[in-house]
Amino acid sequence: MHKLVILGSGTAGTIAANKLRRLLPRDAWDITIVEQRATHYYQPAFLFIPFGKYKAPKAKKPASKYLPAGVTRVSASVDKVDPEAKTVSLSEGTTLEYDYLVIATGTTPRPDQTPGMEDDWHGTVHSFYTFDDAVALRDKLAKFEGGRLVIHITEMPIKCPVAPLEFAFLLDDFLTKKGLRDKTDITYVTPLPGAFTKPVAATTLGGMLEKRGIVLESDFMVESIDNDKHAVVSYDEREVPFDLLVTIPLNMGADFVGESGLGDELNFVTVDKHTLIHDKYDTIFAIGDAANIPTSKAGAVAHYEMDLFPENFVKHIAGKEMTEKFDGHATCFIESGAGKGMLIDFNYDTQPLTGTFPFAFVGPLPLLKESRFNHMGKLGFEWAYWNLLLKGRPIPMSPHLSMSGKVLPSDD
Repeated sequence: MHKLVILGSGTAGTIAANKLRRLLPRDAWDITIVEQRATHYYQPAFLFIPFGKYKAPKAKKPASKYLPAGVTRVSASVDKVDPEAKTVSLSEGTTLEYDYLVIATGTTPRPDQTPGMEDDWHGTVHSFYTFDDAVALRDKLAKFEGGRLVIHITEMPIKCPVAPLEFAFLLDDFLTKKGLRDKTDITYVTPLPGAFTKPVAATTLGGMLEKRGIVLESDFMVESIDNDKHAVVSYDEREVPFDLLVTIPLNMGADFVGESGLGDELNFVTVDKHTLIHDKYDTIFAIGDAANIPTSKAGAVAHYEMDLFPENFVKHIAGKEMTEKFDGHATCFIESGAGKGMLIDFNYDTQPLTGTFPFAFVGPLPLLKESRFNHMGKLGFEWAYWNLLLKGRPIPMSPHLSMSGKVLPSDD
């Protein structure tokens, strides 16, 4: 009996378990998934919870509900992987043997990595990248009466890189409706040279910040949070004062990845960006946010990966070439406030462009342009997530980027 072990039951791990269980013969393959938490969270909801736009309990469901029959579930955290012995050591003292290993342990915000960031956590320093943080920020914003509010990104990569911008736009709308916008100075602090990583999108999104009166503080590499001064301090000695700081801490992969010699300096598993196979061990793959591939850490990326990875995996274990090449495809809705949203669609080689999606001319979703359709698309994704995506059911969208409807910069 061959043994496949999947580490992590988040978006990527759950989809992989569902799809691989259907593909691998039950009389030949034993599949075990290590659930590091019993609860599965709908993470896009974390953006809306702070503004009272989403009832927090709806974002939580039992992780086991979305895992298929015929998969052994183990509730534990991972201590270490021995890639030579092909074993996984768990926190409870159990050791799992594997023939193939799929790492899907995601990424985690680490405020402990920035001096001072944790010292006043949920006081004047908040975040929204975990369920508990989103709920605490909701309670804080409900009592907010104005002042200096700073939105801060520690370093890239982060989970859902557009989420801080979405938060800024929703915050502007939230404060306007509460009559507090004129009493609040909002500053957007980023290590990037602009509002986003790619030129066309950066210009558009930067203009949206300016239009809303949100100050952009770019190329800001944080050194510490000074809780006495209530300021974010950079290595080049700039200081941005705040009354309320909403920060996105350094994102890191699981500690066991680094301790097992499988990752980079941030504990993201080092893999081939097209096949997701480890760059040293051909029995190990990493999927979703756990991998160090140069595209967004987002649910849409996991979805597109999982349209290709299972078939590649079957070919690989049969000694065949993995012919399906993941191109880094990411599709991200961007909430812009006032019941509107934007959409970006890109991959490793093509930056977010203007145009229409998924079809030329007719769309119906405009790219890099605010519309009610895009807002509704973001809201409607929740049903598809719980009922189709997690269960590994087909979604009629190509995993590969299409240039249909996109306008190249030279054509603008």
